[in-house]
Amino acid sequence: MMINLRSRMLGLSRRHKRIFQVTADVLLIWAALSLAFMVRLGVTRALDTIVAHGWLYLCAPAVAIPVFIRFGMYRAVMRYFGNDALATIGKAVTLSSLLLALFVYWYSNHQVIVPRSIVFNYWWLSMVMIGGLRLLMRQYFLGDWFGAIRHIPFTARDDGLPKIAIYGAGSAGNQLVAALRLGRAMRPVAFVDDDASLAGRSIAGLTVYKSNHIRQMMEETGAQELLLAVPSASRARRREILADLEHYPLHVRSVPGFMDLASGRVKVDDIQEVDIADLLGRDAVPPEASLLQRCITGKVVMVTGAGGSIGSELCRQIMRLEPTTLLLFEHSEFNLYCILNELEQRSQQEALSVRLLPILGSVRDAGKLLHIMQTWHVETVYHAAAYKHVPMVEHNIAEGVLNNVMGTLHSAQAAMQAGVANFVLISTDKAVRPTNVMGSSKRLAEMILQALSRESSPVLLGDNHNVSQINSTRFTMVRFGNVLGSSGSVIPLFRQQIKAGGPLTVTHPKITRYFMTIPEAAQLVIQAGSMGQGGDVFVLDMGEPVRIVELAEKMIHLSGLSVRSERNPAGDIAIEFTGLRPGEKLYEELLIGDNVEATRHPMIMSAHEDHLAWEVLKERLGQLLAAVAADDYGRVRQLLRETVSGYAPDGEIVDWIYQQRRLEP
Repeated sequence: MMINLRSRMLGLSRRHKRIFQVTADVLLIWAALSLAFMVRLGVTRALDTIVAHGWLYLCAPAVAIPVFIRFGMYRAVMRYFGNDALATIGKAVTLSSLLLALFVYWYSNHQVIVPRSIVFNYWWLSMVMIGGLRLLMRQYFLGDWFGAIRHIPFTARDDGLPKIAIYGAGSAGNQLVAALRLGRAMRPVAFVDDDASLAGRSIAGLTVYKSNHIRQMMEETGAQELLLAVPSASRARRREILADLEHYPLHVRSVPGFMDLASGRVKVDDIQEVDIADLLGRDAVPPEASLLQRCITGKVVMVTGAGGSIGSELCRQIMRLEPTTLLLFEHSEFNLYCILNELEQRSQQEALSVRLLPILGSVRDAGKLLHIMQTWHVETVYHAAAYKHVPMVEHNIAEGVLNNVMGTLHSAQAAMQAGVANFVLISTDKAVRPTNVMGSSKRLAEMILQALSRESSPVLLGDNHNVSQINSTRFTMVRFGNVLGSSGSVIPLFRQQIKAGGPLTVTHPKITRYFMTIPEAAQLVIQAGSMGQGGDVFVLDMGEPVRIVELAEKMIHLSGLSVRSERNPAGDIAIEFTGLRPGEKLYEELLIGDNVEATRHPMIMSAHEDHLAWEVLKERLGQLLAAVAADDYGRVRQLLRETVSGYAPDGEIVDWIYQQRRLEP
């Protein structure tokens, strides 16, 4: 019955709700006046005096209700009634009491004396009754009558909600507590904070524990989960906190970082799984504005592979740098739709004047690339289109070579013919001494740009008339390792496997990889692309390589679970080693040789790599294209060995077509 009544009241129109509130306030004002007389004169005398002062019962609401309306008391939503609303009520009641006092003493009949204390009593009684009713109604509409007294001794109750501790008793932590109490999905039970002066104190009704007393906090409160509410902490500090929390059986999640909060993309109460970037513990270096803007601001920019992990982030950052036009070139209709929809919403929200042009197409279509670049007078190209999944390319050699090698060649030649000023290739650490087709194809893509950049008027591949093309395009390459959260990344896979109860699959106990966040990688790519004279290979500082098995263990622990192993057979989730996949390496490298120089940016290095002359490379590319067309993958492997320094394929050719033909009689 109570639930039905609550639902009916919530379903009332706004007009009826306001009429209800005004009526309730008029009755409370009359009750406050009556009690004010009783407190001052006693019950018997008050009854006689109230009759003589009946005119006050008309004046008091006539003065108070307009003031309440002016202060917006009838616009507040009861379910989200908070401290600000209480302060507003205090101001409104105080002002209405003062106005009533002036009215009483200026215009009342001198034969009828009103005791001075009546107004004072009326003031504090109105404050208690009007504010108190709203607090009670808030708890009623939330379905939580005991919320206001939960922290009084002997009144605590188990409501069945997950018990949550919050790391960080600052403003973010307090906002999170308020949001959780309103949401009624979790029950905050304690704060944990590094500030020793807060230990043992109570904030928002919750006890604050030291960071080294987490075990005690868990025993006393029964907390099952911990929310990290330190958005302004550096990544290095967050890594230290997570390393300490790893030892406790708590599911650790976090509120977004400071920059996400400041940008308005998320709110404090947007809880998320722990950012794996925090486990790496490396803070991004602030970008140089001049490097970011040089090739973008006020220019026509094109991104190939615009719907991919790196391509889409490049588009987001390029938008903020205000080019005149941004061309989104993508072969996947769905990916193009997603990034276009996101960018259009951001453009409206931030009132950006960038013209967005979504174009469906493939980098294997040389004619279309040239037509697009000439039609829109493209000035800068970021070439992110590529197949990057090592085992997938190993099983589909022709597609890998055509997309990664010939796609880069077509894009670069179109840029030269269209007079594009800047061309930036997104490369990979797998191009260094590769053991797979993907890595060797990306190194060959680098070599194409190296060769073209050293020719002032090369004869392009496919030009049957032997006509030279004047080269005014500055080609640069940016090489880096894995990015967190990209398509095919191990991190989303681990999260899915943990959610399913395991096991977590790791290819080899010693396998390591370099990691960087997608936004940081894209930001550095833009800056690196603004440096160099042409033909430069820039390498991003990826920090220290990470053992994948250790990353898996940390993710299990921070989910509040334990690793099942021979030492701990009763653990929650096991880690299984599946063996290296075709073409996969244990360790990745960023440099082929040791000839590397620092640049003006501390996170960007310049590598000096060997290269072939364009005429030699052009002949090899023609042979490679012919071998792919003939499905001669033995010849493809031979040409890659002869052309790409350090290419050492491990194992037999596993291309699906090649294997099927070997099985045929």
